[in-house]
Amino acid sequence: MNRYKQLLSNTAVFTAGKFISKMLVFFMVRLYTANLSTAEYSTADLITNMANLLIPLACLGIGEGVFRKAAEGAENREQFFTNGIVILMVGSAGFLALSPLLGLVSFFDGYVWLLVLYVITSNVHTVCSQYLCACGHVRLYAIQGIVNTALTILLNILFLPVLDLGVTGYVLSILLADGLVAIFLFFYGRLWRAFKVKLVSWPVMKQMLSFCLPLIPTTVFWWVTGVSDRYLVAGMCSSEANGLYAAAYKIPNLLIYAVSIFDSAFKLSVAPEKDGSARTSFFSRVWRNYITVTFLGGAVLILCCKPIADVLFADGYRSAWIYIPLLTAATIFTALDTFLGSVYFTCQRTMYSLWTAFVGAVLNIVLNIIMIPYWGAMGAAVATFVSYYVVFFVRLQTIRHMIPFRQERLRCVINTAWLLALTVSVSMTGGHYPGFWWFFAGLSAVGLLLCNLSDVGRIVRVGLRMIRRPQNDTDEP
Repeated sequence: MNRYKQLLSNTAVFTAGKFISKMLVFFMVRLYTANLSTAEYSTADLITNMANLLIPLACLGIGEGVFRKAAEGAENREQFFTNGIVILMVGSAGFLALSPLLGLVSFFDGYVWLLVLYVITSNVHTVCSQYLCACGHVRLYAIQGIVNTALTILLNILFLPVLDLGVTGYVLSILLADGLVAIFLFFYGRLWRAFKVKLVSWPVMKQMLSFCLPLIPTTVFWWVTGVSDRYLVAGMCSSEANGLYAAAYKIPNLLIYAVSIFDSAFKLSVAPEKDGSARTSFFSRVWRNYITVTFLGGAVLILCCKPIADVLFADGYRSAWIYIPLLTAATIFTALDTFLGSVYFTCQRTMYSLWTAFVGAVLNIVLNIIMIPYWGAMGAAVATFVSYYVVFFVRLQTIRHMIPFRQERLRCVINTAWLLALTVSVSMTGGHYPGFWWFFAGLSAVGLLLCNLSDVGRIVRVGLRMIRRPQNDTDEP
């Protein structure tokens, strides 16, 4: 199977598992907004996002290390898994020792134990699932994602409308699902066979940590760029305002879900590639199609954000739709940044991920402090967009000498212009149909489509050829 078919195959499998799972959770927003007040939803969102920050810190980022090293080939996989588990245990012990410090943060008062359990169970689940995925068990990886989601949904239904556990029920459902699926993977995947004490090796751990450790501050900086605005909105405005802002983020997350699926498939497909010219050609072709799908997918979300919000949000959350267009535009550049970050991952130049993420984090904090007092949560959305765009520009400059693929800069500029026009137009409509601004929104959407029309046609043609002639491995998008 050539690398393009491998990428499509991996993407299809991950989509069957992860995207379907994420979509099911996405439609649970109605349940959350109906059973949690805006202040409670804000607290639940702050807890889960803090957990997402602490997860790589507590395990020293070893999940990515286990995946990257195990995906390179069959040799020494058990050694990487064994040493990864040892690093996970040491990191978790250190996290437990420091966890009382979380009680100093007022947002987490009474919820520290939930936060600690959330982080530990998530890390165990991640290491187990990433190792199995890297070993080629992509279908099992997809299935466990569906099982995890099904458990989360069932527990949400039990803990929120039935037992009325509020924030505790929201978080508890996630961590219990992670823990149960981790146990399932450990026994069904027979992972105890891969853990061998005799394979514990400090040189191997050093090798893995040299790859993983730069990813930890990178994750922190990405968290600052993408999540810190919610803490600032809660602190500088109110918990109610942040509840609306957090709810608005759920719709752009659809794009993030799709990107995370593709990113997993892409890393799995490109990791074994050693031929420099073939790798450059591969990146060039995938990047061109990736631009097209990302911009057009984001445009569809922006155009449909008001009716989606009307369906998914309870009455008290409907006004949150106004933040969605700009947050979706920011998410598009998050997606582009993620792809460019895969260059650093493939070339094992993770220090570049670190300092480019640092640039975005510093800029985001400064802009949030300046804009939130004047524009409230909308100022936070503007700061987020600008930060991700700047990181995109910086990463384009730094990757040229690593993998010199065609960057399609002119297309990116034109697409960005149309995207901003669409974002502003939809925001200015005020949610009223029809209206003066909808004409400009439609014009901007047509401009985006025309800019990418040839690529859309090529993607469709190649996809149809692959479906009709599955035995042919030469088709390339």
